[in-house]
Amino acid sequence: MVNIRPDDVFVVTPPKCGTTWMQTIVALLLSGDPEVETELSIKMPWVDIRLREMPEIAARLEAMTCRRSMKSHTPLDGLPLDDHAHYICVFRHPLDAHFSFRNHIRNIPIPWFDHWYPEHDDDGITFRRFLDGGAEGFDADAMPLAHILQHYKAAKAMSDRPNVSLFHYSDMKRDLAGVFAQLSELLNTPHSNPVMQQLIAAATFDHMKENAERYAPSGGKGFFKSDTEFFHSGSNGKWYDQLSDQELAAYDAIMDEHLNREDRFWLENGQS
Repeated sequence: MVNIRPDDVFVVTPPKCGTTWMQTIVALLLSGDPEVETELSIKMPWVDIRLREMPEIAARLEAMTCRRSMKSHTPLDGLPLDDHAHYICVFRHPLDAHFSFRNHIRNIPIPWFDHWYPEHDDDGITFRRFLDGGAEGFDADAMPLAHILQHYKAAKAMSDRPNVSLFHYSDMKRDLAGVFAQLSELLNTPHSNPVMQQLIAAATFDHMKENAERYAPSGGKGFFKSDTEFFHSGSNGKWYDQLSDQELAAYDAIMDEHLNREDRFWLENGQS
């Protein structure tokens, strides 16, 4: 069990919604150094990863003397909440997250997800699993739509807390400087304008992709087939012309069942 400190920062997201991007922004703001070695897997660990033992992660975090940041793919209602630590929740259009996850799976050199994401999917298994998978349990590793919706509902329900903030991938793309300014205020990490401009430049998609070994989780350690491919495109609309009318109708029905019009618009588009 990790003992939460008052100035801890938790980045809480469904997979492929801008987790690494937000962790990098936090690392840059906490350090004030555009050249900081982020080493996300070590310095800003994924606290609920199933590949490592929790006591190992907890011991590493307890030994840290700097301000800590952690990553979690567990919905906010499944995490211990502290009144002072800050929880940064990041979301993306669910279909973009799904298609980004497809690319992500193909870049992992171990066939963990082939049951859900077969390489040759003429029968549409992948999208059916996305729509039918449950929010909890074994299916959550494959990041179904229910998992994204549970994340969003939990974060929205707690968004009135001063230490819970919701961000959207599209807004990060549209106004990265604005996101830096907002986070700097939330985390109480002020920097001069020249320094802030350097930090923003370091967090652009192109810069992170060009320096993928530095910015990808476990970069340079062979965890991915290609660290550069981890930053596949950073684009929205990956799903256009990829789904049938029937598949889109099934997606629309689930979204409309679970979210009102305002919440659905924000989850898919952010503030833009």
